[in-house]
Amino acid sequence: MREIGRLRQLVSPWQELRQKLADVGALIELAEEEGGDDLAAEIGQELAASRQRLDDLETTATLNGEHDASNAIVSINAGAGGTEACDWVEMLTRMYMRWAESKGHQWVVTDALPGDVAGYRNLTFVVRGPYAYGYLRSEAGVHRLVRISPFDAGRRRHTTFASVDVIPEVDETIQVEIRDEDLRIDTYRSSGAGGQHVNKTDSAVRITHLATGIVVQCQNERSQHANRREAMMQLRAKLYERQRQEKAKEMAELRGEQTDIGWGHQIRSYTLQPFTLVKDLRTEVETSDTRGVLDGDLDEFMKAYLRQTAGARE
Repeated sequence: MREIGRLRQLVSPWQELRQKLADVGALIELAEEEGGDDLAAEIGQELAASRQRLDDLETTATLNGEHDASNAIVSINAGAGGTEACDWVEMLTRMYMRWAESKGHQWVVTDALPGDVAGYRNLTFVVRGPYAYGYLRSEAGVHRLVRISPFDAGRRRHTTFASVDVIPEVDETIQVEIRDEDLRIDTYRSSGAGGQHVNKTDSAVRITHLATGIVVQCQNERSQHANRREAMMQLRAKLYERQRQEKAKEMAELRGEQTDIGWGHQIRSYTLQPFTLVKDLRTEVETSDTRGVLDGDLDEFMKAYLRQTAGARE
């Protein structure tokens, strides 16, 4: 039933677009018969909307990877820069959450380590919605911010970095071997704002996978059981991604390629002073509308990257 639902989501938008274009065709015939220009504006609007919809569907058609239709687990980590870097993590988090809301997706923060003064040292959240991972995987990498720091009394320009890691949320049907003896499970009190339950019981859960050193934690749920379930889901996803990357590395070595399969390279630069510019260093897409980008308007960057990678695969 899940597969039927996924396929229906793929097919229905194309059927709707075909019907929309048929309606526009009927409007054009009506305008030609009547010989007036009353319908010209409406036809123009409908064609523009249909063209935009076609562009969106063509981009979605490139999302044919194994997990592109899955939910996404996003982790953002502050680089060098102290408070400035922690604030940059919060700004990036807000940007992706605004993007998710614009698509009708749901998001939930599963773990966060606040900075000493502002922002977060690292933060993990899950975005749930159709093709969340397919689109957000285009954001994996190092993001650079250049601005006059609000935390610098001398009003000097600062450059800071934050890394974004994106992995798919894998369901329980994916086979990943996790042995109980490889797990160390610790509980602690949540670092939330407090309330009737938060900070009064050891509901937060941290799981360490001893064989790989991978650590996951969750503190957003009210019960320890729910936090453990969410943490295990993240661990399964991270272990699966690790296996996938190891296989990709083996294939690259067999082909004799020097392929960087990590996310430790800068992909985008956000300059707020002395001029405004956001530029993607992979696709050369750029815009001076920094406010719009930081408010979640990422479609132009995502589409360019997805089409570039789809062309490379072909």
